[in-house]
Amino acid sequence: MTEKISEAELVVMEALWAAPAPLTAADVADQVTGQGWSQATVKTLLGRLLAKGAVAHEEDGRRYLYRPAIARADHVAGDVGRLVDRLFGGRAAPLVAHLAERQKLSAEDIAELEALVRELKG
Repeated sequence: MTEKISEAELVVMEALWAAPAPLTAADVADQVTGQGWSQATVKTLLGRLLAKGAVAHEEDGRRYLYRPAIARADHVAGDVGRLVDRLFGGRAAPLVAHLAERQKLSAEDIAELEALVRELKG
């Protein structure tokens, strides 16, 4: 498991996960234009992600091509696991109860949860 990924680093990771092929730093900067970041900022974030093992790179002439070294699903599982451990003692039921109490579950969410419970029981 890699180190924790910051919110800014996650924006870069989302761009890499969405790309069908490795990207240059300039490509990543183009993908995250709404952030108002310079290419230098993107390169700094890519460097941090490289150091954390979340991103890998290969040389292509004078430029580097970056690709995710971890799958998005693995990152999500790690973050959710840390959240559940830290706030709910490692148990999922209190998390779902909290969401229900705060009215954060839509009818569609509830139907999906019911189907999941049926599947787990069956």
